[in-house]
Amino acid sequence: MHTNGDHVCFCPIKGVIDVISKKWALLIVNAIGNEGPLRFNKIMDALHSISPKTLSDTLKDLVAEGLLKRTSFAEIPPRVEYSLTKDGEDFRHAIIPLLEWAASRNNHCGRKCVPIYRSLSAHRIKRTERKF
Repeated sequence: MHTNGDHVCFCPIKGVIDVISKKWALLIVNAIGNEGPLRFNKIMDALHSISPKTLSDTLKDLVAEGLLKRTSFAEIPPRVEYSLTKDGEDFRHAIIPLLEWAASRNNHCGRKCVPIYRSLSAHRIKRTERKF
């Protein structure tokens, strides 16, 4: 981001905005932030109704943008885990107020949380201390 007086150029964040504006991206980042490194199927469980293709595509985008790290283990059967990078952790801390605002707004608009989602970890915020 470039600044010049009261002018701010957001061109460098275009790729990030494209990725995080996808339907599941914020919930994926929050689920991994809540639980720590997760495997593909655990993320599927945390999100409940995401399709495998959508999850796979969104994970690839989040890895490419540097918010997630994909770690492959040379085991049989092969194992892959996804975790937040430093940028991913910083991003998660930045979006927590947005998630809280959205939750409070929904309550004011008369919308209720769907009962099946109440038990899913991606739909809760687990606070962690920020490390600088």
